Amino acid sequence: MKKNLLTAIWMTLVTTLLLGIVYPLVVTGIAQILFPRQANGDLIHNNGKIVGSELLGQPFSSSGYFVSRPSAAGPAGYDPLQSGGSNYAATNKALIDRVSADVAKLRAENPSAPIPIDLVTASASGLDPDISPASAAFQVPRVARERGLSEVAIRALVKKHTQGRELGFLGEPRVNVLELNLDLDAHYPMH
Repeated sequence: MKKNLLTAIWMTLVTTLLLGIVYPLVVTGIAQILFPRQANGDLIHNNGKIVGSELLGQPFSSSGYFVSRPSAAGPAGYDPLQSGGSNYAATNKALIDRVSADVAKLRAENPSAPIPIDLVTASASGLDPDISPASAAFQVPRVARERGLSEVAIRALVKKHTQGRELGFLGEPRVNVLELNLDLDAHYPMH
């Protein structure tokens, strides 16, 4: 019995050391060497300052910027420590009221265009950094008007930032909102 107990304790210590310390350090080291940008969160720098990540959405409140999908991550949204959707059913009154308010606001912004679904629904994580090209196109008139620019110039920036499907068949085309807004500021700063 004593031998079995000592063997169990020894195995617990060895596996804890190997799988809890050595393995994570080796994997992290390999990732830092082979994929340093990705291993550090795909951070986006602007003028030497970290302004966000390619992987995380963030709110933009000025009407001169493109906006991300709604977020249910945390009380104010876009909180990476509270990632997750609202888990509201389609019949939940709070969800219906929020979506209805968003639709009314977007309808006032662009009355003749159909509203893309991703502008009124949150992603599963609540942190999605991308919107569909249709969502970006929907916002072009507002951004152009607020910045005093032609829609053609803004559409060209959207096209430049539209990424296709991965490997030509995985996922959907998308536009990274932070990268688009940073390029918008670089080319057409707010007055």
